[in-house]
Amino acid sequence: MKIYRVGGSVRDELLGLPVQDCDYVVVGATPDQMVAQGFKPVGADFPVFLHPDTHAEYALARTERKAGRGYKGFTVHAAPDVTLEEDLARRDLTINAMAIDASGTLIDPYGGRRDLQARVLRHVGPAFAEDPVRILRVARFAARLAQRGFAVAAETMALMRTMVASGEVDHLVAERVWQEISRGLMEPSPAALFGVLRDCGALPRIAPAWPDTPAALDALTRAAQAQASLAVRFATAMTFAPPDSVESLCTRLRVPADCRDLALLAARYAHPLIDLPAGAMAAAELLERTDALRRPERFEDLLHTASLALDSAPAFDWTRALAALQSLDFGALARQSNGHPAEAIRAAKISAIEQFMKGNTP
Repeated sequence: MKIYRVGGSVRDELLGLPVQDCDYVVVGATPDQMVAQGFKPVGADFPVFLHPDTHAEYALARTERKAGRGYKGFTVHAAPDVTLEEDLARRDLTINAMAIDASGTLIDPYGGRRDLQARVLRHVGPAFAEDPVRILRVARFAARLAQRGFAVAAETMALMRTMVASGEVDHLVAERVWQEISRGLMEPSPAALFGVLRDCGALPRIAPAWPDTPAALDALTRAAQAQASLAVRFATAMTFAPPDSVESLCTRLRVPADCRDLALLAARYAHPLIDLPAGAMAAAELLERTDALRRPERFEDLLHTASLALDSAPAFDWTRALAALQSLDFGALARQSNGHPAEAIRAAKISAIEQFMKGNTP
């Protein structure tokens, strides 16, 4: 039995980046041997075990054979005779197909260190074409490493275009597409994610309503520089899409509710929030439509989104206008309304904002 540290931790160590989780491959072992040494089995599709003390993942060396369409269409073979080189050959990129043995020696059969030095994202071999998720992963690594000068190798881009043309990406499930896109949105250069997906032709197939415009990409860059949350980053891009398209995209990709709701609000109200409202009534209506009173934290996220998307601060102090409404006693207004609480509350809101605007307009 031989154990090797593999994948991302090796790549990041060579790049001088902080090493997060470490994954290991075990060559020459059976599941029974792993259990006998105290490892806990957790893999559903292939043998993966948790170390009894560190809880790091240890996977038996394995190979994969294409047996159907999509990213789940594989037959996995894990056995003591599978070599480390065979295991590494099934990985996506050369920079992720390196290993370090117990003595600290680098095992690099596919030129990962060379590609790290050349700042190239290159596929390991022809098996790359069997899994459409790898297109998304290449795009995500581009978003992570673009600031370091990495670009997709020409032959890898050509292979991804062939995969798109063959219809392989059409078999991706929504949850996996959103998982990879959401992770890419949180990388330092999320615009690079969509650049790669566009260049290989995958973007209109997996996310046809995505606003692939310079304005949306620039806004994403600003959101990343501001270290904004996932919901804000997503909504920043969606500011440049029609609300119907945003709703369609969110339904297609099964986007979580917090991201979807903020994106819909941004698509509808980002521009009005940046512009000066035409009077107290317009300001009160906008606060009502955005549900600012009930969801003030989300409204702050919406203001942040609008500012990042349109690269401008609001011309109106919406936070203080909202505070003026929050100071009202809606219960008392309803009791004193002579049977017309909605009208009384609406009038009080407009009056409160009028007073605010009179006291704060230059």
